Amino acid sequence: MDKFFSQTNCDRCGKPLTDGRIMSMYNTDCICLECKRKESEMADYKTACSADAEAIKKGDFNYPGIGLETPKKS
Repeated sequence: MDKFFSQTNCDRCGKPLTDGRIMSMYNTDCICLECKRKESEMADYKTACSADAEAIKKGDFNYPGIGLETPKKS
C-alpha cells in the first residue's frame, strides 16, 4: 500500500490523521486537514495550485510541487 494511505501522522505537524488526510499543494507531504487549512491561507497558495493544475494538464500526475518555504515542525 502507498505510504500516503498507510501513514498515521501528519508530515507537517505530527498529529494523527484520523480525521482525514490530503496531499500538500507545495510538496509531497501528507498533511492533516488543519495543516491544509493553514496552507490554503498562505500568500502563494494560488500559485501552487496553478502550477499543479498546469502539470496535470501536461500529464504529470506526480508533480512534486513548487516547494514549501516554511520549516516543518519536528
